[in-house]
Amino acid sequence: MGIFSKPRLRSHDRRDDMPEGLWVKCPDCDALVHLLELKQNLHVCPHCNHHFLIDSRERIEMLADPDSFEETEIGLISANPLGFAGYAEKTAGLREKTGLDDAVICGRLTIQGQRAMIAVMDFKFFAGSMGSVVGEKITRSIETAIAEKRGVIIVSASSGARMQEGMLSLMQMAKTCGALARLSEAKLPYISLLTHPTTGGVTASFATIGDINLAEPKCMIGFAGPRVVKETTHQNLPPGFQTAEFMLEHGLIDAIVPRSKLRERLGTLLSYMLPL
Repeated sequence: MGIFSKPRLRSHDRRDDMPEGLWVKCPDCDALVHLLELKQNLHVCPHCNHHFLIDSRERIEMLADPDSFEETEIGLISANPLGFAGYAEKTAGLREKTGLDDAVICGRLTIQGQRAMIAVMDFKFFAGSMGSVVGEKITRSIETAIAEKRGVIIVSASSGARMQEGMLSLMQMAKTCGALARLSEAKLPYISLLTHPTTGGVTASFATIGDINLAEPKCMIGFAGPRVVKETTHQNLPPGFQTAEFMLEHGLIDAIVPRSKLRERLGTLLSYMLPL
């Protein structure tokens, strides 16, 4: 085979003596991508455009103007209101492992000079589940936005409400939506960005009630998982069910924006929507 017709590097081409931790396999196209190349490409596969999960601090770095982010609501941590076995130890371990207080980071920032409050959920902390701390931090961020006349951006990546907190977790759905209603009364914009995956109580509350709902390509958006939906409805699901593309076609979201264009799009939208 000529050197100009060699096939793309695949997982079965990997040598046994390759260093560990330098390559990652794309779950969509199976191509091996060097971690440095992946990071330089905003954690998007250069071969098939698959958007990998990224953590909250990386997301903020991609969106915020340089040195503009100021984290707020630091130090709030989950209690164990139901006495759920092992919950306190689990959350303590996740705080140590991830460096996060809980599954969301909030703060002030500017995007292309436009002032906003942002809340970015992080799937690596308890699968991005929404407990009382997540709901409280998001609500406080919205209240700060009202007081300071800022827009609100919430980036969702969540498995839904956190069952270890029971009804207190479900209460956050109403609390965050109530705060967003007050934001709307103040005539300030709310832009929701849905990323992979956005499910459960987060989908059923603040994630889908933005003035504008955006999503990253091919991300999963839904309430229950496809298997649960199929078993409940006893029907075959349509192709692409619960993908961003399906939700765009059926009107749940307003646009699909690739990661490389998000900062520009958010800045433009805020410039249109914020009061002068």
